[in-house]
Amino acid sequence: MSKNVSRRFRLVIAVVFFAWSGGECALAEQKGSASGLPIPRYVSLKSDRVNLREGPSKDHRTTWVFQRAGLPVEITGEFEIWRKVRDSEGAEGWVLHSLLSGRRTVLVAPWKKGVNSILFNKASNKAAPVAKLQPNVIASVRGCDGTWCRITGEGFDGYISQSDLWGVYPNEKIE
Repeated sequence: MSKNVSRRFRLVIAVVFFAWSGGECALAEQKGSASGLPIPRYVSLKSDRVNLREGPSKDHRTTWVFQRAGLPVEITGEFEIWRKVRDSEGAEGWVLHSLLSGRRTVLVAPWKKGVNSILFNKASNKAAPVAKLQPNVIASVRGCDGTWCRITGEGFDGYISQSDLWGVYPNEKIE
């Protein structure tokens, strides 16, 4: 009996040590089964009419129709030519991969209803403001350093705190 307990104990210790020491491996980036690209990742919609479906085929019911080209969405899964996506409000469903673009876009603070975000001419709160952006403005990402992002859009170009954007991960760096 003591040999069985000892073996079990060693096995439990080995599993715990493996899980602990392999923590970095456990947190390693997942890759999509179809694309080989990181999951999750942000992309944008190519078209101003994209059906969001319950499942990964045209046989599944359309639950929503996105009507904003350039809207950022997060890919959370893949199945053949279909991508499971989530929008800024948490709605999830399946979209044909051909309707998605790798172009990085963001939404300006969609959670700040009625509160404008300041765009600066440099990556600093002390820099000169160049624009006030309303919530849900779509912008193209030119780069992020993990704290600040340079974004552009119709009539604006400047820097905004990365924490005021949906479509980039915290501390993510984009060149």
